[in-house]
Amino acid sequence: MEHRDLVRVSKRISLALRHRPDRFQLTLDRAGWTPVADLLAALRISRADLDAVVAGNDKQRFAVEAGPDGVDRIRANQGHSVPVDLGLTPATPPDRLFHGTAEDVLPAIRAEGLRRGRRHHVHLSPDVAT
Repeated sequence: MEHRDLVRVSKRISLALRHRPDRFQLTLDRAGWTPVADLLAALRISRADLDAVVAGNDKQRFAVEAGPDGVDRIRANQGHSVPVDLGLTPATPPDRLFHGTAEDVLPAIRAEGLRRGRRHHVHLSPDVAT
């Protein structure tokens, strides 16, 4: 599969697992998992294409594992607009964190602080490079 096709499939998987499972008649459990077979059928893609998208995603957007019943399942690792509990444990942040932004919004940030806008979180990183 060509790179641009993998990107298109990745975007459809993201839509199905992060934002609109209902559009694809998928049911996510409370942790965001759904059977791989259900996703493949809903998106009409092959397991090989799915595996290529998951393996080729440098941001590790998706996780695939065998569920407690032995059935392969998949979920998005972040960025949900539907309610899910990813089971993440709180961690103590470093003393200094960085936020990448455009210079023209600095006055608003200085006046109001960082705001998440329509997102769930404000993204911060432990170093300037990230």
